[in-house]
Amino acid sequence: MGQIERLVHSYDARVSLPWEQNLAGPQRVWFAVYNKSEERRLRRRLEEFEISTGKAKRKWKAVDLTDAFARWLSGHEYRDGYFETPEHLVGDSPAMDDFQDAVTQQVTSVLTSSGVDDSTVVGVYGVGSLFGFMKISELVARVESAIRGRLLVFFPGEHENNTYRFLDAREGWNYLAVPITGEEGAMKA
Repeated sequence: MGQIERLVHSYDARVSLPWEQNLAGPQRVWFAVYNKSEERRLRRRLEEFEISTGKAKRKWKAVDLTDAFARWLSGHEYRDGYFETPEHLVGDSPAMDDFQDAVTQQVTSVLTSSGVDDSTVVGVYGVGSLFGFMKISELVARVESAIRGRLLVFFPGEHENNTYRFLDAREGWNYLAVPITGEEGAMKA
């Protein structure tokens, strides 16, 4: 059994458990952690997460952030200028603040849309494309107050001792999110 298949099984077990309803936003976040080299396999099997959610009598909504930066930049009034001086698209620049606001709005609009309630899983994938533009921890912090059911972030990286490392490329951070992993026998509390 491959890592993604084990991840689907771990998710199936997690989504089937009874949900506490009086949790704070950060406690409603799940990270489906997988090796970054498994991204294509994960995408081919995303429907299985939706099926598992339905079997657990829960609802599913998905948010794809893969082309969030391209869509934002293509619609920006100063896009031509950014192509001429791309250094304005790094760090704490006003442009990056605008982009981060746009991503936050994209996820928040799904979390607060009609039909999404306290029994809905909102799955966010394609977060690897945010690397260098926005920290996943920051995105989660920005949207956590809008989470009604559960937010499932498909997280290409590592998890160890409550520390997450995004794309294995930077120091990790501690977060309250529940890890769901594809490791043998791994369904953690």
